[in-house]
Amino acid sequence: MFGRSIGDEADEEVHIDLSPMIDCIFILLIFFIVTTVFVDETGVKVNKPDSGGAASALDSNSILLAVTAEDKVFYSGESIGVQGVISKIKPSLVETPDMPVIIQGDKEASHGVVQQVHAQAILAGAQKERISVSLK
Repeated sequence: MFGRSIGDEADEEVHIDLSPMIDCIFILLIFFIVTTVFVDETGVKVNKPDSGGAASALDSNSILLAVTAEDKVFYSGESIGVQGVISKIKPSLVETPDMPVIIQGDKEASHGVVQQVHAQAILAGAQKERISVSLK
């Protein structure tokens, strides 16, 4: 006979080729890893005053410094003090001279300490127009 019998169906195995799907998953994974932007956070929570304006997004390729309410200066979660600003940020500025420096000041931080950090950033080689003091 030309047709198949019911008993023949149990002998055949059906396979689904997953290789193209796995290839697509790996390509998507690689794409998302390559396009992910890593932001180096300051490492401490700074209580910023409310300015009432819209919050601006931080540049992903920037140097972030934080001044806490106790007037301590942090860079990448490490307390560096005002005198440590130059030694910590100068290597990044030598590599990329136009890299922006963002100083996040707590609303309870002394204005003088924030100004000292600003001056140290300029001495380290930061361009004046690429320094931003964020108090919002």
